[in-house]
Formats: sequence, structure tokens, C-alpha cells
Amino acid sequence: MVATPTPSAHIRAILRHLPIAPGVYLFRAADRRVLYVGKANSLRSRVRNHFGAGGQLEARHAKLVSDTADIEYIVTDTIGEAYILEGNLIKEHRPRFNIRLKDDKSYPFVRITLAEDYPRIVRTRKLVRDGSRYFGPYASASSVDETLRLLSKIFPFRTCDLDIPAGVKVLERPCLLYHIKRCQGPCIGAIETDAYRATIDQVVDFLEGRQEGIADELRGEMEAHSSSLRYEAAAVARDKLKAVEWTIEQQKVAAFSREEHDVIGLARDGTEACMQVFVIRNGKMIGREHFIAEGAGDQADDDVLASFLQQYYAATERPPRSVLLPFAPADAETLASVLGAQRGSGVRLHVPSRGAKRRLVALASENAAESLAKDRAEWLADRGARGQALVGLARALELGEPPHRIECYDMSNIQGTSADGSMVDFTDGAPDNRQYRRFRIRSGDTPDDFRMMAEVLRRRFGRAARLRRETGAVEPSSVGVDEDAVDGEEWALPDLVIVDGGKGQLSAATRVLKDLGLEHLPVTGLAKRFEELFVPGRSDPIILPSKAPELYLVQRIRDEAHRFAITYHRQVRSRSALGSLFDDVPGIGPARRAALLRRFGSVRALRDASVEEIAAAPLMSVQLAERVKSALAREGRLA
Repeated sequence: MVATPTPSAHIRAILRHLPIAPGVYLFRAADRRVLYVGKANSLRSRVRNHFGAGGQLEARHAKLVSDTADIEYIVTDTIGEAYILEGNLIKEHRPRFNIRLKDDKSYPFVRITLAEDYPRIVRTRKLVRDGSRYFGPYASASSVDETLRLLSKIFPFRTCDLDIPAGVKVLERPCLLYHIKRCQGPCIGAIETDAYRATIDQVVDFLEGRQEGIADELRGEMEAHSSSLRYEAAAVARDKLKAVEWTIEQQKVAAFSREEHDVIGLARDGTEACMQVFVIRNGKMIGREHFIAEGAGDQADDDVLASFLQQYYAATERPPRSVLLPFAPADAETLASVLGAQRGSGVRLHVPSRGAKRRLVALASENAAESLAKDRAEWLADRGARGQALVGLARALELGEPPHRIECYDMSNIQGTSADGSMVDFTDGAPDNRQYRRFRIRSGDTPDDFRMMAEVLRRRFGRAARLRRETGAVEPSSVGVDEDAVDGEEWALPDLVIVDGGKGQLSAATRVLKDLGLEHLPVTGLAKRFEELFVPGRSDPIILPSKAPELYLVQRIRDEAHRFAITYHRQVRSRSALGSLFDDVPGIGPARRAALLRRFGSVRALRDASVEEIAAAPLMSVQLAERVKSALAREGRLA
């Protein structure tokens, strides 16, 4: 927390004349860039709250306030209108301090042009209130194309942009799609309007999850054709039926309910968040998409979730009756009211506490975490993107050439104990976990990030510096062996050192490197909250462009260092928890406790296991497993 910055005279004048009305406000920087877009039921109360005199603010909030040079506002009739306008302005300006869906301007939809005599089914990126039905948004154009390919196999429809009035033949010869049975040829009068409309109605039913009725119709059609000896038509109906039945089989995940739900899971990783959406209609999962949000930073989970819901449903035609969530979003009551007005009836934001719905939310969150990890892995696997990022980083830090080897250091502790430092290594922009190291802090009884950073770097580079002096080596490619490394292992000096933190951590690092005669090594401090890079001899930070690959790279490096550090602490906590939990359980001594730790790894995994699974662990029996489950149940009631 930091003290609230003093607003300028211009800002104070604006604050005095703000209206008591709902609306949207924009914070602008001195260069007129939009820094933040917000909504309010009362503009006066909400905007003034940002500048609360004498108060304490989170560092991110304080940075926003200090950078704001001007405030604009737009009055609306209702808070619902403010929600919609806020979402549109975030899309337009993509402010730095707002949470933003990545590439949210390009999310595609399936559009059915119901206002036409012969409706088309096409991919679109715009929602126009022209009587069309829209399904989506989808995360990518390929997701829409896959859906359209499946639909065209089952229900041939037209995709052309011809104007075809009912009863009018507009072409003499049809296109290829008619000949390969992907279109029913309304352009040549091959199908009546009512028959074509019946096909479109089936498409709508299919997209809304009502496939069983379609399957029954196709089954009856197949049997009728077969009875009339029209075997070719029967075979066509059979193939369509198989496609529909396959789709139904794939959608049975949510068969616990016949209701209309969207299920949303959330996963966080560093500065990014991922939301997984399961679309459930009539008890079946008819779609699933994931969306990456940028700018989450240190925002609370409920704010991230609320921002996603606002932007996601602003891009949909009609929200569902119920949205299942892992926890309540910020300002849930107002958000539900806005979604209900958009739908035309009530929308419930529900956080299930148990049962099948709770398990489905947990499954969505697991899928969100997998999608976030996949997104990172795909980027790290792209050698071209990594090369571009390294070139950009070298340019920003004024290095002579792109850094081949980058080391990043992070300090951590568990509530003031078990302090340690972690080091991760990225070679050519990709992690090299063979070079990762942990340093148990030896100096001091209380955590001190600056002292800990100095100790770790001195131990990392101390012996390398001595060897350089003894051998007279001057090239950075010289190698040294750290006292904590495996004996005889060669450890090359890095081309860039990143310390997790701001000016304080950077100063500690530069003092150590100077003392060791390694001041030629480039070093930078990466501030957590605003992704700012601090370098020696420069007071103001280097701010990398928000969409630059070099920013993405340093975020990945910093997040990996943090992950490596907290993984160790989780192991320590898990071992401690298992130890204390079974101190009073008869028959569970050190050997069986160690066997359970090796088998399950954590108390959480053990709690999720059944008696049979615990009994199958080495040295265990059914009787002992039942005692363990009883101890876990007691621990759960006391928690």
C-alpha cells in the first residue's frame, strides 16, 4: 500500500463538478492515451473514490492515479447502459489498467440470416440487429469453420450472398456445392421455401442442443426410405443420423441437468488469466471455448471474473438463464441485472457448493489451466517468436546482441521461515530446467529481500569470479563452478541477469557484481506490478510495449522463476501437513507416512482418494486406510 498521490488543480476542479448520475468515465494520460475506463452508478462518488484524500492505495491503483492528467465522463440513463458502453470503450481503447480479452475484436460467430426467404448460415464478426440468429462467440475462426463443416454434412444450406426471393429462379445452373450435396439449390428452384425453412429450423435446434428430436426424425426418414426401396436416400439419412448420434455422444458430459447453463472456470498465471466456457443446452455440452485475458496483473479474482463476464456477454445475442461460476464476481447483483435486461428475463449467477454442478465448474477451471499452459507452451516452442523477442529485448536494454543465456532470480519464504532463492535459466528464449538452482538462505533469521538477493548472487558468481581472476579470463564465455552446484559441473556466465523486483533488488545485485569484478554483466530489475525494467544508471524505468514479444518473454521468465520457488514451498508445507496430521493416528508411523507422501504427494490428493486407493499404497491396509480417512474428516471439520 502507498499513499494516495495528490491530484493536480485541473483534476480537483473536475472532481468538484462531477454529476450524481450513472455513467462511464475515462482516465487519460498527458499524451491523451486512455489509461482506464470505468462505470459508476454515481459518477461523483465513484471517481472521487479513486482520489480518496489521505488514504492508502494499492501500488497499481496509485500508479493509475499519478499518471492521470485528465478525466472525461459520459452520463447514461441507467447503470445497464453504462455497462454496455464501458465494454465498447475498453474494446476500442484497450486501456493499460483494464482487464482485456486478448484479440476480443475478432471473436467470430455463427450467423443464421432468418430475415431472408432462404436463410444463409455464415461466419461473421459483427452482431447486427437485423433479425438474424447468432451463436457464439467462438475463440477462433477455425472453431466456427469446424461447426459449419459438420452442419453442412448433416443439413445442406446455402452460403452464397445471392438475393433469392421465394418462388424465383435466379440461376440457370447451380454451383458445385449443389452437386456435392452441400446445398439444396434454392437458386435454381430445386427446393420450396417451406422445406428449406424446415432444414434451417433443424440447424437452430442442433445449435441449441436439441439433437435427440433431430435424430428421431432422421431415423424415421431412413426407415421410410428403406421401406419404399429408396436405398440411396436411406443411406444419406443413415449417414446424417450417425453424425448426429456422434455429436450427442460427445456432449454427454452435462447430462445431469436439462437446464440451460454456461459453466465458467478461471485459471491465473502471472499477468494473464484464462476463462473456460462450457455452453450447456438441454443437458448437453454443445460448445466449449477458452479466452485469454490480458492485464490481470494483481487484480483480484472477482474483478477479473466480473470483467470477463461483462465483455463476453456484451458480445453475445442472449445470455443463458443460469451462469455457473467458481466464485461470486465483483458487483454480482448489478451484473446479473444487466444480463437479465439483455436476455429479457432473469439471469442467475450461481456458485454451486456441491454435487454435479460443482464438479462441472471444477472441470472447467482445470481446462482453463490446461489452456493457459498450452498457450505458453506453444509460444515457447515457436523459435521465430523467441528470436524476435530476444532481438527486441536486446534493443530495449541496449545490449550489443541478443542474449543467448538469461538467468532470473526470485526470493521467497513461508511466513518468514524457510527462506530461499530460486534461479531459472532460459537459453535462446526457452527454459533449460537442467540449469535451475535453489539456494537455501544462510544469513539472517528474518527475511530481507535485498540481503537474500545479495547472498544468492554472491554464492552464484563468487567462485566464477575467483576462477576468472586466477586464469586471467575476460570473456563472458568463461565458466565457473558454484559452491552449491554439482562437483565438476561447468556453469557458463549468463548474457543477462534479471532480478525479480525494483530498484532495491537491482541495487543489491549491482553491488555484488561490482564487488566480484563482474560489473560487465548486464543486469536488470523487473518490477512485478507494472512490468517495468530498471537498469543501472537510469532513474526512470524502461516500459516495453504492451503487445511486444519481448514483454511476453520477460513475463514468462519471471513467472517461471516464481513457479519454481513456490513449488518448493508447497512441498515443504505438504510434508509438514502430512506429518502433523498423522501424529495421533495409530499404526501410521514414519515409514507409512513416507509411503503415503510418495504415493499421493499432498494432503489434498490424499483427501480426494478413496479408501481403496489409500489401502493400495505400500505398507497400507484397508483398516489403516479407514483410520486415515477418519483423520482427514476430523481435520476437515476443524478447518
